[in-house]
Amino acid sequence: MSDHFFRRWTGAAKGLFPVTLIAALSAAYPAAAQKSQAPLVTVTKAEMAPVVIRVPVSATLVARSEVLIYPQISGYSIQTFNVDVGDRVAKGDVLATLDSQILRSQLVQAEAEYARAEASVRQAESQIASAKASLTQANAVLERNRALNRSGNVSQAQLDQAVTSALTAKAGFDAANDGLALTRAQLRQAGAQRDLARLNLDRSQIRAPAAGIISERNGQIGAIATPSGAPIFKLIKDGVIEAEAELIETSLGQVSLGDIAELTIAGEGPVTGKLRLIYPTVDPRTRLGLVRISLAPGIPLRTGLYAGGWIIVDRHEGLTVPTSAVLSDAAGTYVFVVADNRLKKTPVTAGPIWKDKREILSGLAKGDTVVAKAGAFFLDGDVIRAKPLKPSADGTGQ
Repeated sequence: MSDHFFRRWTGAAKGLFPVTLIAALSAAYPAAAQKSQAPLVTVTKAEMAPVVIRVPVSATLVARSEVLIYPQISGYSIQTFNVDVGDRVAKGDVLATLDSQILRSQLVQAEAEYARAEASVRQAESQIASAKASLTQANAVLERNRALNRSGNVSQAQLDQAVTSALTAKAGFDAANDGLALTRAQLRQAGAQRDLARLNLDRSQIRAPAAGIISERNGQIGAIATPSGAPIFKLIKDGVIEAEAELIETSLGQVSLGDIAELTIAGEGPVTGKLRLIYPTVDPRTRLGLVRISLAPGIPLRTGLYAGGWIIVDRHEGLTVPTSAVLSDAAGTYVFVVADNRLKKTPVTAGPIWKDKREILSGLAKGDTVVAKAGAFFLDGDVIRAKPLKPSADGTGQ
């Protein structure tokens, strides 16, 4: 009913209806007209929904533990390479061999020297046995001469000669003992030299100190091996590869060891992992800190690949509204609550966003109706016509 028609109708009705009825119709018309002309606004209810708090990460795949393999002897040429990059090896496998001809000769010489030292020890032990027998005999003669001297049957000169013989035998016995100690020391020295020669010969075979995957190989056949410079091999210990990620310093306090990570690796797709290590320092220039994420086993990975994704800090059920329902001004964050088709500006404490919904930590109750869209165009107290938000295919609403 237009204003023009309403005025014409009331004017004509003055002669037909009581004045009180016409006045009542005139008073009711503005409210009815205001409601019919109120804007149509999309609304929704605050409801409980899953909320996930996560931290973005940018990562590179690295070896959890990289082993550098150097030759332990120098000055010998490389004869063979038994493995190549990408090969999986077991602990103790021979990766390469060095020229061992000189080392074998040194071992033969050391073993001969050890055998000579053993013979010297046996000879010294025989000398001790002989010296001990002579000492025993000399002591026995000395005792007899002492007894005979007391009875007057042996002269003092004969007794003195027996004493001298006993002292000489004792000196010979002591010398034999010293000789044995010397030859045993020589035997130990020869044994050490033999063990060193064996060790050097064994080191001519460069072995894997741990199981893993060969990630790098340096050198050529015929090159002189040296412990200085680049390692001959690099080994990914046990073949374990993980992600090293950078986090902004403000996010480091949010994550904890064991948090689940969801990453997408270039060329491999999505993988899951767990936060294994948080570095104790932050780069003062970039303000980034490093973390290590262990990845699910069984995935063929390569070091150096890029991985991006999230570390899941928390999962819980929370009171949520669409993100478009939450507004901000100089006074803070608020939503428009709808009651009897009238808007009420309601301050709220907003939390994290998850899948186009924002958690409301305080200020709303479950089931409260709020303006879902275009709330910025309204003021506190405005009258509206409510239109429920239709859920979309992904459940976020439209």
